[in-house]
Amino acid sequence: MVEYFVGQLAKDAGINVESIRYYEKQGLLPKPKRRDSHYRIYDEVDLHRLLFIKRAKELGFTLKEIKELLRLRIDDDAKCGDIKHLTEQKLRDVENRIRDLKKIKTVLVKLIDQCINEEVSSEECPILESIKF
Repeated sequence: MVEYFVGQLAKDAGINVESIRYYEKQGLLPKPKRRDSHYRIYDEVDLHRLLFIKRAKELGFTLKEIKELLRLRIDDDAKCGDIKHLTEQKLRDVENRIRDLKKIKTVLVKLIDQCINEEVSSEECPILESIKF
């Protein structure tokens, strides 16, 4: 079995060492074995788990959701439907964010359209005027 020190594990997973330590603290990654020298030792299972976490993050899952996915992955009673429902909720969240971002885009386009004279001082800028506090 291949063994990794934390730096090599981070490199192979494409993440930083601090993330690995954070995932350990959050319970996403089990505490590693240690050598007599107290160096942490990881294995291929840990690498695959990190790659899973990384990919799930790329898909927009939060660390809390990823922890639930990992739990479902090892739960003998879990069904694919459980994971499907979690993923459907994530899709609804993404759709809501897209809708919100489209609204923001519409407002930003209107603000940009209001700025017809780019040479006026910032004090007279209609964009700043519309978002003043």
